[in-house]
Amino acid sequence: MRAQRRERGPGPAEGPRLELAGRGAAARAPYPVQAPRVRFSSVVKPIDLRSDTVTTPTPAMRRAMAEAEVGDDVYGEDPTVRRLEERAAQLMGKEAALLFPSGTMANQAAILTHTQRGQEVLAEARSHVYGSEAGGMAVLAGCQPRLFYAPDGVPRPEDIEALLRPDDEHYPPTSLLCLENTHNMAGGTVIPVDRMQALAAAARRHGLAVHLDGARIFNAAVALGVDARDLAAPADSVMFSLSKGLGAPIGSMLCGSGEFIARARRWRKLLGGGMRQAGVIAAAGLVALDEMIHRLADDHANARRLAEGLADLPPLQVDLDLVQTNIVMCDVSAVAPAPEFSRRLAEAGVLALDVDRRRVRFVTHKDVNRDDIDRALAVIAGLVRGPVRA
Repeated sequence: MRAQRRERGPGPAEGPRLELAGRGAAARAPYPVQAPRVRFSSVVKPIDLRSDTVTTPTPAMRRAMAEAEVGDDVYGEDPTVRRLEERAAQLMGKEAALLFPSGTMANQAAILTHTQRGQEVLAEARSHVYGSEAGGMAVLAGCQPRLFYAPDGVPRPEDIEALLRPDDEHYPPTSLLCLENTHNMAGGTVIPVDRMQALAAAARRHGLAVHLDGARIFNAAVALGVDARDLAAPADSVMFSLSKGLGAPIGSMLCGSGEFIARARRWRKLLGGGMRQAGVIAAAGLVALDEMIHRLADDHANARRLAEGLADLPPLQVDLDLVQTNIVMCDVSAVAPAPEFSRRLAEAGVLALDVDRRRVRFVTHKDVNRDDIDRALAVIAGLVRGPVRA
């Protein structure tokens, strides 16, 4: 759909005038395919709650990037990258780690390393590795996904046991269990340490490796009051993002045994993820790990404030039990279809992501404060009380 210019002028309660690029079929997908693109024609800054991927580097990160000691990382000669990889491995309690440009590439490299073509991978039906990575496990690894559904994003060992196939030539062998903590599309829910341990034990009883998509593992750790390594320990490999709540501009880490990371490094090269003077990126990642983890509790508090405010605006619906970290899922269908609701929000200066026809997702992060949350709630209240159905 061609971008259309919205002609409503900005007013005190409306926020900036903008152009909104339509999302077409993406609005009907059961998971976010593409975030709405906005081009603001006013200097008024929007309240951007689409994702924590929109965070910008801190001044300390920018200074570290400018002053980073670098080398050729493909040759293993970048000292800043080596420091970041050592730090990541230590935080996850693993032998080694590897820097990737993105979490998607790191997840796919992990699947390629753990599996062989023609095998099967167990994953939750709304997981990122299944629904938001362009079919990578099929296209790249030649693996078939086998899905289970966990309503709150927290699977049970019996969910895993129920999917295991008999040793029969008619079936693909199952080799890998993928978990996600926190679970994005379930609303940022967390898998506790004891459940991680039970799931990994169930997988290993049947010879499965375990990969943890821990893009937001530090959010889970802060919410549970545990070390991230406690959540990572049951998994054979874990990926975490530097560029979401931690605020670095780019980068994700894949952690595991030394032998696993050596093989994953070859897959990274094949996927185009080998970088040269990557210390410029790694420097920001080091600052993120040193300075940004502790403040994630602020994002969680803001998400709770937002969720409670939305729950007080009938007919909007929010399951407060699922608001455990920095993500809020809100059913807006009684007011308008979610794509129309998010479009009207954007026109009023609040950006959110419609993830299907009923729900809008809000994600808090370091660049949104308590006052922004209250302003966003005021805008949403105005929409709920006014005509927005299309």
